Amino acid sequence: MSKFYITTAIHYVNDDPHIGHMYENVVADVIARHRRRMGDDVWFLTGADEHGQKIERAAAKEGILPIELADRVVAKHHEMWRKLDISHDDFIRTTEQRHRLGVYELIRLIQERMPDNIYLGEHAGWYCQSEETFIPDNQVRDGKDESGHPVEMTAERNFFFKLSRFTEPLLEHYRKNPNFVYPPTRMNEIVSFVEQGLKDLSISRTAITWGIPFPGYPDHVIYVWMDALTNYISALGFGSAEHARFDHDWPADIHLVGKDITRFHAVYWPAFLLAAGLPLPKQVVGHGWWLRDNQKISKSLGNVVRPYNIIDEFGADPLRYFLLREMVFGQDQNYSDEAFLARYNADLANDLGNTLSRSTKMTDTYFGGKTPPVSCPANELLRMSEQVVPEYLKAMDELAFGRALDAAWKLLVSVNSYIVNREPWKKFKETGADESLSRILWNTLEAQRIVWVMMAPFMPATTREALTRLGADPNFISRDALQWGSLPTGAPIRATDAIFPRIDAAAYIQGGAMEEKTETPEAPANAGPPIETTQAAPPDIAKVTIDQFFEIDLRVAEVRAAERVPKSKKLMKMTVFTGDEERTIVAGIATKYTPEELVGRKIVIVANLQPAKLMGIESNGMILAASLDGEPSLLSVDAGVPAGTKVK
Repeated sequence: MSKFYITTAIHYVNDDPHIGHMYENVVADVIARHRRRMGDDVWFLTGADEHGQKIERAAAKEGILPIELADRVVAKHHEMWRKLDISHDDFIRTTEQRHRLGVYELIRLIQERMPDNIYLGEHAGWYCQSEETFIPDNQVRDGKDESGHPVEMTAERNFFFKLSRFTEPLLEHYRKNPNFVYPPTRMNEIVSFVEQGLKDLSISRTAITWGIPFPGYPDHVIYVWMDALTNYISALGFGSAEHARFDHDWPADIHLVGKDITRFHAVYWPAFLLAAGLPLPKQVVGHGWWLRDNQKISKSLGNVVRPYNIIDEFGADPLRYFLLREMVFGQDQNYSDEAFLARYNADLANDLGNTLSRSTKMTDTYFGGKTPPVSCPANELLRMSEQVVPEYLKAMDELAFGRALDAAWKLLVSVNSYIVNREPWKKFKETGADESLSRILWNTLEAQRIVWVMMAPFMPATTREALTRLGADPNFISRDALQWGSLPTGAPIRATDAIFPRIDAAAYIQGGAMEEKTETPEAPANAGPPIETTQAAPPDIAKVTIDQFFEIDLRVAEVRAAERVPKSKKLMKMTVFTGDEERTIVAGIATKYTPEELVGRKIVIVANLQPAKLMGIESNGMILAASLDGEPSLLSVDAGVPAGTKVK
């Protein structure tokens, strides 16, 4: 068993967790979960940086102590990581005593090895409060740095770290370890920065009091980056009597950080460690930014995305999947609610969800609610799994999460092609639940089991549910589980509601259901209403059979009452009569039709759709309408057709 230590950057606590924080911790969690199942002894650290001028000023503005602000925001981070199912082993706060001991020990070692590595001197320059760092003159224009953050001229007598001494040692380390910074574009940026020559670094401040006092100089507070970066070893017990974990886990295998702070982790941090005679981390991974309108998401720019609503409406796993599937790792990506809903409906509801529903329903019907009695040791799905599993594992090792998910989808598409080609419903009508049908359906379930095992690091909770539905062991997700043949025969399955209910994306967005909430809400017990959709296959083969089409119950209905949904521009609530009952249907047609126009009208509805909640109203069915430039046009029938008449 190999040790594997992964860390995220610890985040400032004057900001609630937003999508950038979520992305970084979800990525780290996916890596940690994957490495655990590969047999590694994983330690996953995250935390909060609670010192510095930003926090001191933010607390003063509210009239509270900095620690009160820190406690409040840290609680929100804990709650968000719980909702997102983040499996971290430790959460470090820089206000903890164990951290202070680690910082003091690092400074002691640096001074002990070469006393003049730290010296007292004068410093003046442009200081960016937002980034807690000094900005070179050539990067300042009109009182702002290159990212648009305001800067202020600061002059102080500070302690300095002789960073200039480590220009060549760092370059030598980069040459010997070309993957020390990943991706390569980040490495090139770091090398270019260091090659210009490093200047000594101010490591204390006297203008603030919220921080760790410099040893022997209580009027100096240790510079936030020397303070914060030390968390990676202080959390392991470095500097304390309990340092067994430091001895076991250090150096870190991966420091996962945003690309904007790669320099601190790939230049300052290794220089501190070299000066102290400590091993350097194995790799610094700088991920890209989530953007909104092509701008970095940040509190100072006022474009923060906090998709608490998404988690509450859909559960954590769809958001986890979206974050890893939508962004090419290392690059930037624009965020939009529309993009999330498109991924949700296409990938999760249509592909994963519908495939699971179709296969388990057929198995339930044909084999009495149990996995088929005869397995199949040789078939085309087995061969496809043997091809894609190595591709998946290679991509996961290379942090190419999109490629890993593409590999899973290759197998998923093959499952649907296999179902279409074999037509198990037709075979059942002709020969019943014979041995051949057993093999066909067992293959579809087994291939899906492998798909879901590949999905386990990305969507852990949904994977357990899906494996249970398939009749597989929900806890068997190790590397061995990726091999063909583990699905038992004769095991109970669960053919129930769709695991990912399809969503009326236009109604959700138009109705404001995804607008940002002012407070972090509690997560619901379930992710939403179930609904079955289309098969997972490319457009050229994404067709339904006549049997599948006839599963849809289309009926004529009469609108008996209609009213607009409050706080929604698009949604209309209607009471419709289906021939034997009245039901409520909510539809996004209010921009085209008035309630008066609708009452008495005969429309066509999907009558056997699972209920869904829109703006808190349960909708039992769907009306059929064409869309012309985004405007709905209702399908209607002659007024004399009775309500309840089937449409074929």
